[in-house]
Amino acid sequence: MRASVIIGLAVLFAAPVLRAQEAAPAQVCNVKVLSDKVQDVSSLEAWRKSFVKEGTKDQDKAIAIWDSVVRFVHEDSPPIEFLNWEGEVNDPIKTMNVYGYALCNNTASELVGLARYAGFRARGWNVQGHVVADVFYDNAFHYFDASFIEYFPKADGSLASVEEVFADVAKWYAEHPGYKGDQAKLREFLKAEGVKAGPEAMRHCPTYDAKGQLPAKTHGWYSDMREFDGTVNNAYESGYSMGYRVNVQLREGERLARNWSNKGLHINSEGGGSPPHCIDKKVPEGDLCYTPKWGDLSPGRIGNGTLEYDVLADGQIARSALQFENLARVGTAVRTTDEARPGVLVVRMPCSYVYLSGQVTAKAVVGEGGSIAVSLSDNNGLDWKKVKTITQTGEHKIDLKALVLRRYDYQLKFEITGRNSGFDALVISHDIQHSQRVLPALAQGLNTITFSAGPQEQTLTLEGSTDAKSKDKQLVLADFHPVIEGISNDKPGVSLAGGKGTLTFPVQTPGDITAVRIGTFFRARDQNDAWAVEASFDDGKTWKQITKCEGPANFLGDYATFTDVPKGARAALVRFAGAQKNTLMLFNVRVDVDYAAPAAGFRPVKVTYVWDEGGQEKTDVHLADKPEETYTITCAAKPVMESLVVELAK
Repeated sequence: MRASVIIGLAVLFAAPVLRAQEAAPAQVCNVKVLSDKVQDVSSLEAWRKSFVKEGTKDQDKAIAIWDSVVRFVHEDSPPIEFLNWEGEVNDPIKTMNVYGYALCNNTASELVGLARYAGFRARGWNVQGHVVADVFYDNAFHYFDASFIEYFPKADGSLASVEEVFADVAKWYAEHPGYKGDQAKLREFLKAEGVKAGPEAMRHCPTYDAKGQLPAKTHGWYSDMREFDGTVNNAYESGYSMGYRVNVQLREGERLARNWSNKGLHINSEGGGSPPHCIDKKVPEGDLCYTPKWGDLSPGRIGNGTLEYDVLADGQIARSALQFENLARVGTAVRTTDEARPGVLVVRMPCSYVYLSGQVTAKAVVGEGGSIAVSLSDNNGLDWKKVKTITQTGEHKIDLKALVLRRYDYQLKFEITGRNSGFDALVISHDIQHSQRVLPALAQGLNTITFSAGPQEQTLTLEGSTDAKSKDKQLVLADFHPVIEGISNDKPGVSLAGGKGTLTFPVQTPGDITAVRIGTFFRARDQNDAWAVEASFDDGKTWKQITKCEGPANFLGDYATFTDVPKGARAALVRFAGAQKNTLMLFNVRVDVDYAAPAAGFRPVKVTYVWDEGGQEKTDVHLADKPEETYTITCAAKPVMESLVVELAK
């Protein structure tokens, strides 16, 4: 069966000979600003370079992995995107950059995912009211908890495993009857005797303070004695996703502002989970008291920024748009050129940070008998939802919130009819959520700022919930028009109806494909259970294996990058071919197709820092005129960070 996807490809409206200004790049991709005070965790590759130092001992690497989660993910009510099979966000890089907070099951799953990505075996573990992680090295498992913020060295310097902690706690309770399940007695014992009189496994914990409290002061030794009392003791993982990466993309008229503050907006405010407690908390107050010790220079945790795109300020709109057909620039306006057929403008709005709101502000001009039909696609142009039809000249505001909430990418289509119809003004704006912690903050004294732009690539992402019941809140797998054979998705997770089955996603890109990245979380109970993940670039005639997700495993994740792409390929089929003997399931599926961005290249970028020193606002504006450069900012006093803005220089 031939499977095809129609993605709005750029239809360029330009004279046969381009003017000099039109030859300039229409967009700049992968714009990055880093401070020497904050580690780069913008992608899995960047995270690994920042934290996993080659040549060091495995125990040091494992501690560094734990440390990275502690630094960038604070324990709080988890963000809900309804993408993960449990609904919560479990992508470690997304959590670090977009949110900066999560619950124990999320941090444990993300720590396990990062450990596996770094080459370790790892597993999640369910204890009473809590989920933790075990990382395998030196022929043994070792316990790590990035939520409570602890691990347990033994007398010989090695770290205890989850099972060893359980054994030592059970032994202690047997020697101290009457304490199990009694938090009041445990607290009294701690106060009188101290941690050193407790179970052997816990006696050398480096993150207990003198009173047995853990860094956030919300839990302590007494909490661990409850979690490890044996009431709950089984392997469990929430299921992580991988593939998200930060890719800031800028066009003329586009402006991304990330703020070290928030307006009270957060992802769970519209039909999600509980509000995060840290929404209005300041560092180092309350349970954020520990974060400065882990390098936190931010005044808070949750940030609300804005992404604004003044479409008609984009002098390259004919080339930066996905479609610019039967339209022409008339000064700063846009008008139809042939009244016998509609003009079509399709604008893509990708963002590295989750959309919390969306609005179109337009000054429309509608010719006699004409109209402007506005529609939106959140699945890469496969389907379109009618938003509004404008029939009168004048100013119009269109609220997109219900359509773009929890999204990171969408397309807007304007179909314009009528003589000389079009726009005199067109602005698309959003509130976004991002973590303050991960932003490139400044400290007192000299700060080195590193700017870079490139590679000039964009990504089409296919990620939908494997729970069809999430349809009213989020994209589901079916929204990406897969070809399904022998597959069942009538309950959370994808399973095989029989011994074999395939799930095939078609994708087409507006630029040459450079890589296909696969992130999965799956179950393959038998050693003969497996998902073969494959790609075809010739419409299914031949297939190349990307990875093989095989058992035996109740819970396992896989992340693979495939770069053996034929030159010039702009279409692919990505297939999950399952062979089942016992039980084979897919809990999470993410496909990222990277491609060379059309009409992209480097142009000077304006970087604006704003901060406060002793009640006086300070600003640094830097024009980056090379794709890689460094510069310095000096703060005479301890700065309170306010905002970071990037936009193309005029």
